[in-house]
Amino acid sequence: MKLLKYLLVLPAALLFFISVNAQTAEEIIQKIKTKLDNVNDYEAKGKMKTNVFFIKVPVANVKVFYKKPNKLRINNESGISFVPKGSVNITLNNIFINTGGFDIVDAGNESGTNLRIIKLLPRDESSELVLSTLFIDETQFLIKKAKTTTRENGSYELEMIYGKYAEFGLADKLIFSFNTKDYKLPKGLTFDYDDGTKKEQEADKIKNKKGKVEITYTGYIINKGVPDSVFQ
Repeated sequence: MKLLKYLLVLPAALLFFISVNAQTAEEIIQKIKTKLDNVNDYEAKGKMKTNVFFIKVPVANVKVFYKKPNKLRINNESGISFVPKGSVNITLNNIFINTGGFDIVDAGNESGTNLRIIKLLPRDESSELVLSTLFIDETQFLIKKAKTTTRENGSYELEMIYGKYAEFGLADKLIFSFNTKDYKLPKGLTFDYDDGTKKEQEADKIKNKKGKVEITYTGYIINKGVPDSVFQ
């Protein structure tokens, strides 16, 4: 009889434990921000692979510099690289830069991955950011994916793969996906098709196509100081 009573009480106790220890969306976002805020600046080395169907760009060695709150520079050691206008958004910190604050919406868990889905809606109607949907590992407080819509730079998606720099919220590999129609080509860059011909009159073919920039980092130097002159 005592065993039966114990078994009846146990589920209720578990539910109470889960409810007490469940993290709210606001708590998760604050813990992620705290982790990212620990990084004041960094210099990183890596390789950048560009996948845009109408141009050919070789894999490049790059240096990436970041400094709070939103300074970012990508230096390509081998020449021109296709980096979209919105590439400043490659750093996750920019998602949280909004002086008017955010409304935070908990959208539950993603089917199949169990990542927590949290949406950020800026309260400032003039904000460049319109909506960010974050897919979060809530045990490690890491953003695994971020889908963002902006007013000026279209929509883009970030996917992060973490390794030895996870404690800083910095990815070992970052994949930046975007719609090519939302971005302008770098000045002087011509169309280079697989058949070797240049057909600028076919530029409309870029509409609704997907572009992708992948950066695989080989190492970071974190919080050692990056001068402002780097970003000029």
